[in-house]
Amino acid sequence: MRVLIVDDDLKYLSFVSRGLDESGIDCQTAEDGETALATLRTLPFDLVLLDVGLPGIDGWGVLEALRRENIDVPVIWVTARDAIDERIKGLRMGGDDYIIKPFVFGELLARIHAVLRRNGEQMRQTIGDIEVDYGTSSVTRAGQVIDLTRTELALLRQLTRHLGEVVTRTHLLQCVWGIDFNTETNVVDVHIARLRKKLDGPFDQKVIQTIRGSGYVFALEES
Repeated sequence: MRVLIVDDDLKYLSFVSRGLDESGIDCQTAEDGETALATLRTLPFDLVLLDVGLPGIDGWGVLEALRRENIDVPVIWVTARDAIDERIKGLRMGGDDYIIKPFVFGELLARIHAVLRRNGEQMRQTIGDIEVDYGTSSVTRAGQVIDLTRTELALLRQLTRHLGEVVTRTHLLQCVWGIDFNTETNVVDVHIARLRKKLDGPFDQKVIQTIRGSGYVFALEES
C-alpha cells in the first residue's frame, strides 16, 4: 500500500509518515500542490491524504486537477478547516472522507483502511480474459501471468479507464510521465509497443489498437 501525504506542516508530515510506516504502509510526502500533482501524474498511489491550505495550488485545486485528468486515486481530506460548508464541499468535489485536525492517529488509520476497502473493487478489473489488480500490480490473461513494469501498468490503467475511447499521446504523456508540454518524444510509442508485445503478442485477440494520428484504443475485437 502506498500513500501520498500532502501538507506544508513538516511536524505533521513527520508524525503521520512515521505512524504509517510503523503500520506497514509505504508513504511519500509533498509540501505543496504543484509537487503533489507532479508526483501523482508520475507514480501510482493507493490513497492521498490532502490538506486544503497549501502553498501555490491549494487542496481544492489539486483535487479538481486530479479528477479533470481522470486520476481517480482515493482522497481523504485532513485539514483544520472544520466549517460544515467546507466539509460538504470537500465531499461533493470527490473526496472520500474528511478528517479534522487534530485527530487521534488510530482513527486516521481506521479511516484509511475503510476508504481502501470501499475502493477495493475499483482497483480490480476484468476485461474479457484479462484480469488486473492494481493494488498488487498483478496482470493475467487467459490465466497466464503478464509481467508488466510500473510504467506499463500505468499505461494500461489509463487505457482501461477509457474503454473503447481514443486516448491521445498527449493525455498519456501528461498522466503517466507528467509531461504537460508539446514534445517530439516517442516515449509513448516505445512503451505502448512493449505493452502490446506482452499483452497482445501471444494471443489471437488483440486489445490495444492504434488510431493513426490520434492515439490508442483499448477494446476487445469482435470475433
